[in-house]
Amino acid sequence: MPSTQLKLLIEAIAPLFAGEAEVFSTYWTSPMRTKETDRLWLMRQARKEVWDTPLGDQRGLYLGPAEDLIADFPRIDIEIPREEILERMEGLYEEFSHYCAYADAYDAVRTEGEPRLSPTRLKDVPDWPENMAIRDRRAEIRRQHGTVGERACYFTEGGYCTLFSEGMKLAGNGGADELIAKAASLVYEDEFGHMCKGIVGLDREDMSDADWELMTDLSVELAGMRIDMRNAQFSFPLPAERIAAIRGGDIDPIVFDFDKAAA
Repeated sequence: MPSTQLKLLIEAIAPLFAGEAEVFSTYWTSPMRTKETDRLWLMRQARKEVWDTPLGDQRGLYLGPAEDLIADFPRIDIEIPREEILERMEGLYEEFSHYCAYADAYDAVRTEGEPRLSPTRLKDVPDWPENMAIRDRRAEIRRQHGTVGERACYFTEGGYCTLFSEGMKLAGNGGADELIAKAASLVYEDEFGHMCKGIVGLDREDMSDADWELMTDLSVELAGMRIDMRNAQFSFPLPAERIAAIRGGDIDPIVFDFDKAAA
């Protein structure tokens, strides 16, 4: 059974995860959705899949872990068990497959004569202010609050996989929506189980009541910033008034699946 503290944390954050989901569900059917806005959000998502990390490692999701694996090679089965190295390599494969899925979706709608996406090209794509804001705030939280801050960053990273669960609903629409749904399904299958187990695993951490309270406050802050980040990524399908209402609790919360997480 989840602890009271974990239940309270999820209760506080679930409406904001639902708000992030509303960004996507609104965008899919919005009259402001065009090929240009699709190209914009897909490019930004592909960029996130390469260069954004929960704790702000500027080397990105692949180069950093790959360099770390090379550096750790002499320590395998001396200081680092082979099983840990294998798990890290499998994680690297999964993460790169996510980039491939969204890059494929982008390439299917790119303009005539435009080159395919690449990690090098994406590194030069301008970041958007709301994404920079949450990245900088995560780094600040980590510096100020140490382990509890890191846990809040990891806990809110991914927004309960709502981009992927909502993207999967585009299946059957044909065209670019099929590739978007395929990419979303791939990432969802890889990430949802890991995410649930990570959330439930918070109960195994040695946290005081004050730690839980701090983590809840930080998580609520970051989840609210995620709504702004996603809304900007998708060309602002939600007006500011609706986002304010979501922050005020005017939304049905995401229902967390404790049974699936414990399985």
